[in-house]
Amino acid sequence: MNSRISMVLAGLLLVGALIAGYWGLVLSRPPAPNAAPAPEPVISVEKTVAVVEDQTRQPVVVLVHAVPPFVPLTAADVAVEKLRTVPVGSLTSLDQAIGRTPLRALGAGTWLNDESFTPGGPLARMIRANERALAVAVDEVIGAGGQLSPGDYVDILLFLRQDNANAEQSAQVVIPAIRLLSVGDQLGLANDGQPAVPPPATAEERAQAAQRRTAARSVVLAVPEPLLSRLMLASQAGMLRLAVRSADEQLLSRYWAGESDMPDKVQSANRDLYQFTQLALTGPPKKIAPVVADTGQRRGVEVIRGAAAQQTP
Repeated sequence: MNSRISMVLAGLLLVGALIAGYWGLVLSRPPAPNAAPAPEPVISVEKTVAVVEDQTRQPVVVLVHAVPPFVPLTAADVAVEKLRTVPVGSLTSLDQAIGRTPLRALGAGTWLNDESFTPGGPLARMIRANERALAVAVDEVIGAGGQLSPGDYVDILLFLRQDNANAEQSAQVVIPAIRLLSVGDQLGLANDGQPAVPPPATAEERAQAAQRRTAARSVVLAVPEPLLSRLMLASQAGMLRLAVRSADEQLLSRYWAGESDMPDKVQSANRDLYQFTQLALTGPPKKIAPVVADTGQRRGVEVIRGAAAQQTP
């Protein structure tokens, strides 16, 4: 019995010695360096801004290169770009453009809408049904010092010099409130409120366009159809001036647009004319035969008979 107890105690002491030795070995080792924390993912500010901006932009179909008229568009002609400001009525997917046929030449970078596939050039898309686009020659004086811009409204004045046809010189308003469609090669807005042609993209192109506008030698006016003849006569009868009207005036855009009040405005413009009735489209005045004073002298009458002629008293 005693021997068994001694053996058990000896085993326990052996196990305790082993545990104590292992623990001492562990404590005697130098502490392991702390593991570095896993690096956090780095998100660039540029990438974040690009993602946010991409969510605020909308797709617009644009032309990759210039296309001729009457040729159906293919997938190689168009691309989708995302714009922050989307033009009204623009196409938003390639399926809306591929296979359609433009009826006029379109330049590279043009954003497409339904009007891109309708007939008519830029001027035809800038005037109303009752208007006609008519070009008038200008210089720095006639054109308000070269400061005219498409979209301005002007009064057309006529200056008549004193001559045999005019008893005295006069100045009068031939047609009021006429809209400028273009100045030189610079066009204004189409009927849908969008630029008739794509605006200059760079600062250099804008500067060149401003120089060409200042040096323009012709402007195109949106003339009501009943007044075309008047403007043609005025341009040949005397010297024209374009007087710019204030941008603060109201309803200028509808001045000649109403069908019901058009005759009244034409008649009002006729009443304002001075010493030039031809412009009122009323026809030339009747000529009155001049009165010859009787001097009491009788003139001979030449009587022709056959091949001979004789003078009778």
